Amino acid sequence: MHPIAPAAERTTRLAGTRAWIDWQAPADAPVRIAELGVGRSSFAGGGEGEERCVALVGIETLGGGKVGTAGKRHVDGVAGQRLRYRSHRQSASGDVHRLEIEQADDEAGLSVRSIIEHRDGIDAFRFRHELTLDAAAKQPTPLAYISSFALAGLPWTSDARLWTAANPWSAEHRWRAAPLSGYGLHDSGMHRYGQRGTKNRIAIGSAGAWSSSEYLPMGALEYGEGERVLLWEVEHNGAWQFEIGDRVGGLYLSVAGPSDPEHQWHHYLGPGETFATVPVTVVLSDTGIEGAAAQATAHRRALRRPHQDHETLPVVFNDFMNCLMADPDTEKLLPLVEAAAAAGAEVFCIDAGWFDDDPGSEPGPGGVPGWWDSIGAWRESAKRFPGERGLAEVIDRIRDLGMVPGLWLEPECVGVHSPTADALPSAAFFHRDWRRVSEWGRHQLDFGNASARAFVDERIDELIARYGLGYLKFDYNIDAGIGTDLNSDSAGDGLLSHNRAYLVWLEKLLERHPGLTIENCAAGGSRTDQALLSRLPIQSLTDQQDHRLMPPIAAAAPLAVPPEQGAVWAYPQPEFTDAENTFTLASALLGRVHLSGRIDLLDPARAALVKRAMDVYKSYRHVLPTAIPRWPLGLPAWDDGLVCLALEAADGDW
Repeated sequence: MHPIAPAAERTTRLAGTRAWIDWQAPADAPVRIAELGVGRSSFAGGGEGEERCVALVGIETLGGGKVGTAGKRHVDGVAGQRLRYRSHRQSASGDVHRLEIEQADDEAGLSVRSIIEHRDGIDAFRFRHELTLDAAAKQPTPLAYISSFALAGLPWTSDARLWTAANPWSAEHRWRAAPLSGYGLHDSGMHRYGQRGTKNRIAIGSAGAWSSSEYLPMGALEYGEGERVLLWEVEHNGAWQFEIGDRVGGLYLSVAGPSDPEHQWHHYLGPGETFATVPVTVVLSDTGIEGAAAQATAHRRALRRPHQDHETLPVVFNDFMNCLMADPDTEKLLPLVEAAAAAGAEVFCIDAGWFDDDPGSEPGPGGVPGWWDSIGAWRESAKRFPGERGLAEVIDRIRDLGMVPGLWLEPECVGVHSPTADALPSAAFFHRDWRRVSEWGRHQLDFGNASARAFVDERIDELIARYGLGYLKFDYNIDAGIGTDLNSDSAGDGLLSHNRAYLVWLEKLLERHPGLTIENCAAGGSRTDQALLSRLPIQSLTDQQDHRLMPPIAAAAPLAVPPEQGAVWAYPQPEFTDAENTFTLASALLGRVHLSGRIDLLDPARAALVKRAMDVYKSYRHVLPTAIPRWPLGLPAWDDGLVCLALEAADGDW
């Protein structure tokens, strides 16, 4: 990396690429982006004077206020407005080009390093910022909001539409595009009277530990008939938000992780300490939402941790969905193992319940299984798996038939009636106001705590060694709320620390077990985010049990999840007609096949149909890791009568 001489008013271009960032560094204002572009696609961030611009890094502190009357909007925070340009430099590592911009508030002792990356061949930028307080500072800086990406001067035209994706449980990936007025933002005309805007905003986000339980951490602005699209994605497994508002006749966009007003997050940055924002990627397209999807897919593939599963795409049989439904035992599993192998499955995952020593117990509140509030020891049930070999009898049969054995776990949760709840120190769990958090009969482990990590590591390493497991399904069925205030500056800060510690823990687990495949699941798709997808090779898309409702989920998912990572349930049944069994199988064939259902009870003709579908899938699955999604009929609505997803192979063949 080499320094560049101090800038004048504007610096352009990332050396040697198709990308450019025009940015301004006035002597009396913070750095701001004037234009962002790749190839023919660009979005202006200036125009009509300084009033229309926003700072490259928006920063708010507790009690620090904002410049002017911004209302709930996260723009013009005083702390961000005090920053001034100090230096910048460019560098390259392989195909990744980096621009770093340094700003500082000398009086407060706060410096900010903005890291903007662009990868050759992908029309996208990745933004993140690092805030450091001078070691000589006399007191901490109480951070309350930091934007990861901010751009203003976006055109507010009649053809501007905002894309968002509601993500309700079992109806995930509900993309819609609407004019800004459809989200409640209207042109009041007040900017013509010297006001910056209407003071309200469109605000989309997620609070708590489920990153996508209400909305996917994404959005896009589209202009015209798809002529230009700006798409953004928050790469974080916890709380996040983005907002769009009007500003002097144009629009601004601000994207961030957790904040104080929305997520009860604040962080005291101490002298000599550094805080990093969550990463945000922005994609530019001049070929509509499909073009943006293609570039976002390429970015995700380039960013993620390499894994053999991305290439081999094995067919996974899981005994849960419309099958054993968390009630396994030796007698039920052995016929399913035989049927799965005959159907062509290559992985057999035993889902929840294998640890339950009270089979046949009455369901708990909300209809959950009787074991719901006692999980956490992760020991096999001697009642469900009797005999000298216990669960190993089933595991060995899975392996003997050429399949990789797997188990379901919920590593972040401990039932309130589990012996583990008393065995671990209290600090291993989330707390609020000195009370241990309980949610739906579970406690939340804090992966920022060494005892919590050590316990889960010990159990998982033991299970892998004992059974020779090659596959684990990590589920997460509670949302533990806004976080933990034990040993943290705020509840939201405790959640952020846990989120980040969990990602590091995952990486270390995969380093210890490089051949292990881990599936990401959270009540279906309630934690569908790129922080986890960049580390875990397969993502459960949904818990939808009705095969007739699966197509709109499976067809829309590739806008957020690469097709080789998105797992779709296919659950043939003996009582289904041939058309119904064909329907449930077809829904999964352009993603990752998660086979389930009572295939052990199928007659020979229906069993042959399942086998034929798996053989067809295996004949082309090698195309999926480089395929690009297309939607010839548009992204599907929930009640569309006709749904279509196409994958364009790398060689151009459909």
